[in-house]
Amino acid sequence: MKFKYILILFLTLTSLAIASESAIFGKDLIPNILAYDKENSLHLGKWFTLLQSTYFKPIFFGVLIGVPAVFFIHYKIIGPMIFSHDRKKIFVFSVFNRIVHTIAAIAFILIIPTGFVLVFGTTFGGGGFVRFCKDVHGIATILFVISVIPMLLMWFKDMLPTSDDIKWMMILGGYLNKRKDPIPAGRFNAGQKMWFWICTFGGIIMILTGAIMFFQDFKLEFITSLGISQIDLLRASAIVHNVLGMAVAALFMTHVYMSVFAIKGAIHSIITGYKEEEEVEILHSTFYKKLKKSKKI
Repeated sequence: MKFKYILILFLTLTSLAIASESAIFGKDLIPNILAYDKENSLHLGKWFTLLQSTYFKPIFFGVLIGVPAVFFIHYKIIGPMIFSHDRKKIFVFSVFNRIVHTIAAIAFILIIPTGFVLVFGTTFGGGGFVRFCKDVHGIATILFVISVIPMLLMWFKDMLPTSDDIKWMMILGGYLNKRKDPIPAGRFNAGQKMWFWICTFGGIIMILTGAIMFFQDFKLEFITSLGISQIDLLRASAIVHNVLGMAVAALFMTHVYMSVFAIKGAIHSIITGYKEEEEVEILHSTFYKKLKKSKKI
């Protein structure tokens, strides 16, 4: 069953990529790219055409509709977790953490919707609106470039995998029941770590592949020395960019749902820097025990 969900997620990720490529390159350039398939190339033309014409848009549409639908059902059946606000507040995010996170959050709030517009550019009829979204997409990427390295450095250690992550995954973080059982997790749980690694390392790869697609007329001697043509690099970049884009979109929606809806008041921690003590005790029990042991509570 888990493999089925992983497969669905992978297919969903794959759909986001090549459709955005059509908006980035421009509709008139795509036929030239598809027609170019040298005998000694990587022969990505077939895959590129298949993914572009058959799979990417449906998968992106599945992400856009399916992920929010799942969370809507969860909210209606399970409902949000509500924790006491009468106990102490625990300081978890410094000012620097919050500034960097805010810059990244603004970037994603702009990148994700405009990315979907680019994917479904023909549905919107192209024109000025789609071009505007393309420009916003590019400007927002600059914000992400500013924030991604600081974010990677400041949370790298806390995001490393631990045995708690396996336990967390086995019970899906306790989100499928209404009980307040202590959940094995450190400062960040397995879900947050998954989003972090896709957001940072995946985001860096998306920046690079996006730049390759944007600056099409370039010469990379290192790449050509490996026998990889420019068109191979463009096709591979488009596929990778879109697949990662699907993952980023799905996990971003998940991150927003968890912080805004699934846990009442959780969003305030990244604004004020403080979490409610009961929330830490239940959802980050390992971290809470360490704080108690070191007498920081």
